[in-house]
Amino acid sequence: MTQWKCSDCGYNFSSDNFPEICPSCQHKCTFSDVTCYIPECGGEGNIDTRLLGSSKDNKQ
Repeated sequence: MTQWKCSDCGYNFSSDNFPEICPSCQHKCTFSDVTCYIPECGGEGNIDTRLLGSSKDNKQ
């Protein structure tokens, strides 16, 4: 399953596809794929923390 991050509020969630509206902020946002694709961060199904940016902006 893909890990997504909302461009507006930073909310992270797992889903096969991203929704039209963020489940957290309820806005129509752009979503970034922050899935880990390398063994160093645990492989698929995990979040690649290098792609998240500042921790104060991230919600799960």
